[in-house]
Amino acid sequence: MLFTFKNRFPNLNPYWEKYIALQQRVEYPAKTTLLREGKIAQNYYFIEKGCLRMWFDNQEKDTTFQFFFENEGVSSLESFQKNIPSAFTIETIEPSVIQILPKAVFNAMLKELDQNPDFLKALMEISFERQRHYMYEFLSRIRDTPIQRYVNLIKDRPHIVQRVPQHYIASYLGVTSVHLSRIKNQLARKK
Repeated sequence: MLFTFKNRFPNLNPYWEKYIALQQRVEYPAKTTLLREGKIAQNYYFIEKGCLRMWFDNQEKDTTFQFFFENEGVSSLESFQKNIPSAFTIETIEPSVIQILPKAVFNAMLKELDQNPDFLKALMEISFERQRHYMYEFLSRIRDTPIQRYVNLIKDRPHIVQRVPQHYIASYLGVTSVHLSRIKNQLARKK
């Protein structure tokens, strides 16, 4: 997440460059698990190319709740920070090139920058954006019908519909693949 804000905080470039250089670049095939639910997160992942998803086992049913694409970062932050088991799995959906920042390097960066007001501002901005995103997702799950959630997805994030397999989109929307097909057919008839 931090490095996605690099361009918005250019005054931190000396630090960004120092820590970006300490990442390990790895290519992964599709369907590679980077972090398994129940394991402790040891890395922060920055996506150079590809698509990842976060999902959890919901009574032996795979439930997707987030997608990540190029120039986005991801980790199980609570697990990463508190050394507790991750509540979810992180997996590649398509062949991906990932920059991996180990926890020790990440913590060194935080220690070096924890008194820098520009860095603290960046952390606050990142936190607020993530909080806003998750609140929107949470409210949509409660308020909107599956068809409205799909319409919102097409309108707000069409790249997901273009790149992510339908069964993952169905899981993300909280419906079956058959139900998603019905939604798509219903919308096509309205056009």
